[in-house]
Amino acid sequence: MQDQKYQVAVIAAMKAGKSTFLNSIIGADVLASETAACTICRTDVRHIKPGETPKLLEYREGERKPVILVKGDAGEIQQKFLQRTREIREQGNPDHTTRFEIEHPIEAISQLSSLTGFTLVDTPGPNEWESANFNINALKQTALEALRTCNAILFILNYASYKDNAVADLFKDVVENRKDFIAENTGKIYFILNKVDQKTERDKEIADVIKDLERELVGFGFCNPVIYPASSRQGLLAKLIQQEKATESETKDFKKFFSARYATEDEEGNQIIPAPRKIAPQALADSGILTIQETVIQRITQNSGWNLLSEVVAEIDKAAKAIEDTLNTEIRGWEMGIEALKEKVEDYRRRSENARYKVKSVEKAVEQQKQILISGFSQGINTFRDEAKAQITSEIDKIAGSRSANSPNPKKSEFLSQQLQKVEKMGFVGQIVGEFGEALLGLIPVFGQGLGKAFKLSTSLWDKLSETVPDTFNGSVSEQDDKPEKFDPYIIRCKTQTEAQKILKTINDVCAPSIESWWIDTQDQLVREGTSIREQLAEKIQEDIQKISDELSNYLGDTLQVRLNINPIQFPSFDFPGIDAGIQRQVEVFTRTEKITEVKKKSRTKKSKSLCKGDKTYTIDVPIEKTIEVQDQRTIYQVDLRLTVKQIKQKIDDNVSGSQLLLEQVIEQQVSTDFKSAERQINDYINRFQNDFDRVLKERKTKEAEAPEILARLEYQKAKLIEYLSQLSSIRESLNSWKPVK
Repeated sequence: MQDQKYQVAVIAAMKAGKSTFLNSIIGADVLASETAACTICRTDVRHIKPGETPKLLEYREGERKPVILVKGDAGEIQQKFLQRTREIREQGNPDHTTRFEIEHPIEAISQLSSLTGFTLVDTPGPNEWESANFNINALKQTALEALRTCNAILFILNYASYKDNAVADLFKDVVENRKDFIAENTGKIYFILNKVDQKTERDKEIADVIKDLERELVGFGFCNPVIYPASSRQGLLAKLIQQEKATESETKDFKKFFSARYATEDEEGNQIIPAPRKIAPQALADSGILTIQETVIQRITQNSGWNLLSEVVAEIDKAAKAIEDTLNTEIRGWEMGIEALKEKVEDYRRRSENARYKVKSVEKAVEQQKQILISGFSQGINTFRDEAKAQITSEIDKIAGSRSANSPNPKKSEFLSQQLQKVEKMGFVGQIVGEFGEALLGLIPVFGQGLGKAFKLSTSLWDKLSETVPDTFNGSVSEQDDKPEKFDPYIIRCKTQTEAQKILKTINDVCAPSIESWWIDTQDQLVREGTSIREQLAEKIQEDIQKISDELSNYLGDTLQVRLNINPIQFPSFDFPGIDAGIQRQVEVFTRTEKITEVKKKSRTKKSKSLCKGDKTYTIDVPIEKTIEVQDQRTIYQVDLRLTVKQIKQKIDDNVSGSQLLLEQVIEQQVSTDFKSAERQINDYINRFQNDFDRVLKERKTKEAEAPEILARLEYQKAKLIEYLSQLSSIRESLNSWKPVK
């Protein structure tokens, strides 16, 4: 249990009080909070034992070890963290920072020694995705990864603005196209209505606000949402005062904002305000923080702990019953005649070879299904590629079409009609992918159907170019070209190099984020569906190998006339990493490999950056052609839209190629590991009985005279084992008595 990781992700709209809430759970004012967006990238707060030195670490792309920014107390970490956050926001992340990690005791779990792997994951909220000079798509991906992988998700809502667009903005990108996934994971999603201390006498009762909020959340797709009211600031200050760690300023804040609520009157009607340390325990209880800690962390402990212990008990039970089968086999082997035993051993050898042949047949079927799964992923990625390329081409064609319409000699855009027809024919993205899903084991109706929302640019490229370079795009063609009969709508002629560079920058600024955002949505759906399919494929492997094992058990039981236990083929969930974990490991391997040599770095860039980890994947570098008009010796700078589209398409192809390779490797490895685990378990089972038979035969030849003593000893061992199994059964009953409710 100490090796297990328990991650609680916290997501919030800006100004919801997320940092203060996290600080109240941590029990220290360690995370900075200011008006501007503070969470510019993922920040993990990892629990350490009290007495250990807290640290602030910074992880950077391509570097295996983190940079230790500071060692010290909460105040020092907060100051350095805020300073570093400002630097990244203002300078545009020149060091390619990917995440921060704070090592600090978390007061909420200080009494739970089994949760040494507990981590609070601070993720940027949707309206923090647009913090200046930071890749918003990298932040979006961080939030979606948290939804898929964390043990619990806490959405922090601001009481003062829960009815505003902030709530809609918070869930619009996170929930859209993920309602089925949200519904399946309701048990790990919680909502915190923060800042309830701001309620005035004129406001609705908190209970009524929660009912309103419940209705709104149900509308977003959350079934039976669990909402906890909280005053994070009150809880944090109360904890600090109790711990005698509050600064003079924090004590003043507590007196100013919260002490008056606990005032009493003397006989003369004078108001008496108790000292902060006397009312801190009650203030902490009233803040709601303790309830959230006990409920949420208790649920995480109960769910994860129960699953882990249940699987451990199952492993022990399997081992004990294997010993029981061995004892029963040996006892029967000593009871029957030696010639009959030899015959049984030889017959078992033939049966076991047949079982191994059947296992190989399962392996072939698994290989076929694995290729179908890989093909499904590839088809989904290719659909993204084709749709993105078609839409970008269409957008450029619209520009050329509009420019041509303004020409004295209008020309039909060369790509426009065929590309639009292609997009229309494609229709609902992912239809081809669905065919693979229907073939896969007959278990999954559609794989990749829809691939999230339809791809579209966040803004009209024509409108943006007209705004950026109005003289070029709003002027007439005759003003730009002395020979309109040779006018090419795909060639934009500019008077200055700066203007030409603005055009390319605008195209990149509009196209790149839209493509990346849609790729993240596509990848999110592929990973979610792929994980589900992989789990079902593992269940199928388990079912097929279990059938072979049961056939062998039944044969042995019948031929030896003894009762043998079922040999369960197990896939413990604590040793069953998802696709996200596989991707992360592969990216880390590629990133480290890039550092070996500059040559290898260039050759592997596609792979390591294939998952849109905040890099400028689609930046275009189309050369600007400089020409001199002979007639009047003026210099013209030309931007070729055909070359621009070609380069964007190449960037998309590069991204797709790397992603396909990486996902194929992950799926190949994981499915192969699943089968090998099942194969090892059945082979161990086959070999165990073969070894048992061989041992009994060998002993029968040399120790026949000792048969009565050997049988007595085996019967004694069997009796002791039955006592052990009885104790194990009691443990199982005890464990089941606190089985968590999903």
